[in-house]
Amino acid sequence: MAGLSSEGKMAVRLIVTITAAVGKGSELAQAFKPRCLEIMKEPGCEQFEVFQSVVNPDKLALIERWTDQAALDAHARLRSKLPPFKPELRAGATEREDYTYNRTR
Repeated sequence: MAGLSSEGKMAVRLIVTITAAVGKGSELAQAFKPRCLEIMKEPGCEQFEVFQSVVNPDKLALIERWTDQAALDAHARLRSKLPPFKPELRAGATEREDYTYNRTR
């Protein structure tokens, strides 16, 4: 069944909206690249990518997919130990949306 892991658990999809400081969208997106590559090696990570808006280049979307909630929880514990990005690259708070992943096509 689509969206189920091999153990029958539901995959989890996250969409995190990030606002860069004015004019810093591309720089912030590039700062994410090494972190994305590293996180994609974590157990249970199926996707961890940053996309930049073509309408507003200072708006980014971090798209994540994890095999299950346990994998996401393990990632959250690891993430708490990562150094933050330079504060001058970001503006405002992030918005996070969590979904149970159900691929329809």
